[in-house]
Amino acid sequence: MEERVIRAHYDEHTITVYQAYNNAIARSAVKNQTFVSPPFKKERMTWIKPSFLWMMYRAGWATKGNQENILAVKLKRAGFEWALQQACLSHFEKAFYASYEVWQKKLQESPVRIQWDPEKDIFLQPLPYRSIQIGLSGTAVDSYVSDWIVQIEDMTALSRQIHQLVKENKIDEARNLLPEEKLYPLRDEIARHVHAG
Repeated sequence: MEERVIRAHYDEHTITVYQAYNNAIARSAVKNQTFVSPPFKKERMTWIKPSFLWMMYRAGWATKGNQENILAVKLKRAGFEWALQQACLSHFEKAFYASYEVWQKKLQESPVRIQWDPEKDIFLQPLPYRSIQIGLSGTAVDSYVSDWIVQIEDMTALSRQIHQLVKENKIDEARNLLPEEKLYPLRDEIARHVHAG
């Protein structure tokens, strides 16, 4: 199995995750420095991604429909780690769960889902390790919008600038603009719970 690690832009108290939204949700989020309903829909699962380049892969460098705006969401590490502690894998893996039924019960009870997907390089090609995607629902979304978020920044222009440099084969210039991401330190019990390693 490929290595599963969390790389992120973080400091002592916060970690930055990325989301992509349409104009209405993005503008409201930047203006209010949190997600407000409407236009944000709290009843839907919202996915956060610590990997900037994985977000670029998912959003097509801010070109896909309803993903034209890239937001950098700085949130409290305490909230981020609480989410990991509540998480269940979004797909059954028999190496981690005693049975399909055990996993299904946990999935129904958990407000947080995680997926480990191949990390991407600056050309959006897969790297030989996986990075985490975290889906928040129910009480986790409530806490996200009301307590965890410290700052929301619009990264759309920067995302498109990096993409343009890649298209012009100015790869060093493009890399210099990427957010700095380093291995995120997980306590052993959280690493085990999310099947990192």
